[in-house]
Amino acid sequence: MGNLLLGFAYVLQLLEGPAGWSWMSVVNHSFTLCALLAYSVGGARFFGRQVPLLWPLIGVALGYALVQWMLHALWGSVARYAALSATCALSFACMVVALAAGMRSFARDMRGEALLLIVLIGGICVLNVLKLEKLLAGGLPALRMDGRFQMVFYVYMCSLATIIPPAIVWLVLRRLTDTLRGVAAHDPLTQLLNRRGLGELLDASFRRRNTGARLLLVDIDHFKCINDNYGHHVGDAVLCAVAGILRGAVRKDDVVCRMGGEEFAAICPGGDAETALRVAECIRSSVESAAMLQGPGYEDLRCTVTVGISERFTDHASWERAMRAADAALYRGKNAGRNRVEWALPSHASDPVPTLQMGVELARAAP
Repeated sequence: MGNLLLGFAYVLQLLEGPAGWSWMSVVNHSFTLCALLAYSVGGARFFGRQVPLLWPLIGVALGYALVQWMLHALWGSVARYAALSATCALSFACMVVALAAGMRSFARDMRGEALLLIVLIGGICVLNVLKLEKLLAGGLPALRMDGRFQMVFYVYMCSLATIIPPAIVWLVLRRLTDTLRGVAAHDPLTQLLNRRGLGELLDASFRRRNTGARLLLVDIDHFKCINDNYGHHVGDAVLCAVAGILRGAVRKDDVVCRMGGEEFAAICPGGDAETALRVAECIRSSVESAAMLQGPGYEDLRCTVTVGISERFTDHASWERAMRAADAALYRGKNAGRNRVEWALPSHASDPVPTLQMGVELARAAP
């Protein structure tokens, strides 16, 4: 829409001839501002803000036509052309500021592209400021199409017309790719990372030097009974509730994901056994004490979880061992009565079994 409006504006400018007062000139100026509005709305929508377009466009077109008539009646055509240059310069400056600020927030994953747009839009802003200065100093003759400044101005605009469209296509494809990657890495029900997303995160972590981590496998006890007694829609609600509890129970740098079915996982960086045990017990007790659903008929709907804690892992090989060990610990906890935290057995006979007093007390206290 922005390209169409701007194209119509330049066609009218070529048809109207020398700068002055005419209906073509009035429509040309209104279309120019409408094009800027369309670009701004498109940028806002691209970054996820739903902004209306049609009625603001109509309002700007009619409102600026009235403003032009008033300016021409009071101060002549020079004021009308100067107002357009000043408004365009101010609009482009606002776009530059918005993009610069967005590099720390909504455009932080597209800093290179945002920087390119800042340079291109900044160039248009500077040219409009120079155009305003020439209008105020030399009047309408400064806008002669055969003048050097006008030639530079329109060559730059034509260059942008060549650069901007493929750049916009690239931005759209980039955002679509990032969105699809995010969808593929997250569980659609709980919005936690899925197994694939966790694998990608661990791959990136293994490429960096890290101090290791421990895996906590969390499984909802008797989840099949919840589905059978209340229905799968309630089962889905319970999964979402447990996911929310997990988010609140882990530490800031811990990672939570849904492995599949009623099984979740938490990654505790640092590899400290006492910390992993504390997080596991916080998860277990938080789920045990929480009401899964609110409302009539769900007063007694509660559940528990069993947690298996792995040994420390630092790379792909130890990650695979940690997965097997935590899974075995989880099922030992299930067989021992559920609603408990269970340590993984050491992978080598020489490895010590965790003997933290806290762990011993939890094992004795768990039903």
